[in-house]
Amino acid sequence: MANKRALITGITGQDGSYLAEFLLSKGYEVFGMIRRSSTVNFERIAHIQNRVSLVTGDLLDEVSMINALRQCRPQEVYNLAAQSFVQTSWSQPVFTGETTALGVTRLLDAIRIVDPEIRFYQASSSEMFGRVLEVPQNEKTPFYPRSPYGVAKVYGHWITVNYRESHGVHAISGILFNHESPRRGLEFVTRKISNGVARIKLGLDETISLGNLDAQRDWGFAGDYVKAMWMMLQQDTAEDFVIATGKTHSVREFCELAFSVVGLDWNKYVVVNEAFMRPAEVDFLVGDASKAHSMLGWTAEVEFPALVEMMVRHDLEFLQS
Repeated sequence: MANKRALITGITGQDGSYLAEFLLSKGYEVFGMIRRSSTVNFERIAHIQNRVSLVTGDLLDEVSMINALRQCRPQEVYNLAAQSFVQTSWSQPVFTGETTALGVTRLLDAIRIVDPEIRFYQASSSEMFGRVLEVPQNEKTPFYPRSPYGVAKVYGHWITVNYRESHGVHAISGILFNHESPRRGLEFVTRKISNGVARIKLGLDETISLGNLDAQRDWGFAGDYVKAMWMMLQQDTAEDFVIATGKTHSVREFCELAFSVVGLDWNKYVVVNEAFMRPAEVDFLVGDASKAHSMLGWTAEVEFPALVEMMVRHDLEFLQS
């Protein structure tokens, strides 16, 4: 039997790189979709670039995605590409909607046209819950997004459900809570902290400027979460799943742990800057992944303190190299 083929949009991102590694370990032939017009950073997949095939396509252009699907003929498609930074979605709300919302429709429609037997994974987000209506949040919790990014993700989630129910596409959404790693972009608060701690320890900076230190998140390790994506697509029935640790931590606690890795007192170096406050804050997110535990057998393996230490030590080594 020939190896399975999978197409990953957003393969050069944090999740895409971990997922590509995981699928290669499972014997997949892996394709990654990249935009021809963009300046692509291959840093996260440099170590596996000779083992994956890259095809051009753009979530803004359905014809390009039809061509990409015809070129690689995947059995599975993982849609991880998006305008994925919440803060940017306020300054670029239309672009966020075009990529993060309508881009999902274009890709699903391309699948419907080329091969409706393709199994489709949509990267949904805990930001869809926003101003939470119940704690913890599970698959049945109502959405109340608090950013253009969250709103766009809600559209992407429901259009995935719609294509599943209207066109019979094996399409599922993984509602993933915050998941971090040393491959996280520097614009995200967790990597901003770990990188800032390393720079302060090495004498390159004196402070870190942050926003709301009281915001609480359910943080896990991205390498654990991509396994859940694959597990979801292997189910006979297409269903949506919340993926989370079920434990919440504040930005302040992340700072405390990160600075403790290098033996420093965080209070001396962290500055609160109003410029980093969100216009509408999401204060408390914590997920209930009991459905994933029981149906998929998935559990988060990397604990929060180990994740923080992993990120800080990586940034120390990177800056010293």
